[in-house]
Amino acid sequence: MYSRSSLEMLDMVARLGSFSAAAEALHKVPSAISYSVRQIEQELGVKVFHRLPRKVELTPAGKVFLEQARLMLRQMDEITHRTRRTAQGWQSTLKLTLDNIVRLDKLPLLIEDFYAQFEFAELQINMEVYNGSWEALSQQRADIVIGATSAVPINGEYGVTNMGSLDWALVMSPNHPCAGLTTLTEELVSPFPAVCLDDTSRELPKRHTDHYAKQRRLLLPNWYSAIECLKQGVGVGYMPRHIAQQYLSRGELVEKIIGTQKLNSECCLVWHKRQNHRLINWMIDYLGDEEQLYLDWLK
Repeated sequence: MYSRSSLEMLDMVARLGSFSAAAEALHKVPSAISYSVRQIEQELGVKVFHRLPRKVELTPAGKVFLEQARLMLRQMDEITHRTRRTAQGWQSTLKLTLDNIVRLDKLPLLIEDFYAQFEFAELQINMEVYNGSWEALSQQRADIVIGATSAVPINGEYGVTNMGSLDWALVMSPNHPCAGLTTLTEELVSPFPAVCLDDTSRELPKRHTDHYAKQRRLLLPNWYSAIECLKQGVGVGYMPRHIAQQYLSRGELVEKIIGTQKLNSECCLVWHKRQNHRLINWMIDYLGDEEQLYLDWLK
């Protein structure tokens, strides 16, 4: 009903308050401007402008119409820009998933740098546990996963960068019955609940934090809730050392060792290898190599 040029013409008339001034700015004759305005008024069935001796002014209905017309013009511009960006490989959203085992210290700076770099794009950040991260990739809910552990075969072409090895510590409250024992064994620990994170996957096989065969598990959604349970002496559990360290240093948790076996697990950065997704490519470059990934997210 309304072309872009007709809306821009109305906007110009309203801004300049004159058909002749708008005609000069648009390189048209005043009669053409006047005719176009009358055509729009006839289609609307209302007067858009009051014609005064030396100027024109918007009617109340005209003010409402022009407010919506300017919104339509902005939407037209955004549609054009989004279409062109997509054709050039610039999607409007980057879906970033963090596995619950990574540190979050660098996240505020990552967000700040991303929004400073791209004035049109948005970040969608989600957190998953264990195989939930791989499932997010396979179901297209994630473009990139930081901290994926124990690779699970999933269909699709993915890029992978190692992030280093995750060191686990067996921790508990200083007031827990096991904390005062000089020598700790699997038999002594097994009567107490194993505080574990619950895998967020729904279709892939679930994995859980390491525990002993005879232990009952306490499955929790994140490290925040797990730490609170451990501090209260509810159970014992294995925790990534980089997460546990601050609580060990403050004496809120203590570490115990059973036997000589040391738990380690490899972590990686994983992403969809799409040839025409520049936001993914930018983020992979930004996150850096294996050493940088380890320092920023696991150390």
